[in-house]
Amino acid sequence: MIQDRLDKIEERLKQSKEVKEIDKAELLTLLTDLRTEITELSQTHHEQAESIVGFAELSAHEATRREKSLVLFDLSIEGLASSVREFEVSHPRLTGIINRLSTMLSNLGI
Repeated sequence: MIQDRLDKIEERLKQSKEVKEIDKAELLTLLTDLRTEITELSQTHHEQAESIVGFAELSAHEATRREKSLVLFDLSIEGLASSVREFEVSHPRLTGIINRLSTMLSNLGI
């Protein structure tokens, strides 16, 4: 399930006409890093890993929509940030990836 959702995010980013190619490349690199970290996290914290990926998927969806909703986008980014907060100490690399991903998605023109 986690890998399927990550695949959806990847496909959505690749297909987006709203995202510049240079931003796509960076987002896809972050997604590859996220995939590695989430795979590790899911071994011990599966439900939390599912939540993180779910909010990442929602955030990517809201950021790449043609007609953007600032309210929905803000909620999805806040959910993504909240979903990873408890792992700041135990998984700092994951937290850093999510922070960079959130910042990049926020900068896509909302």
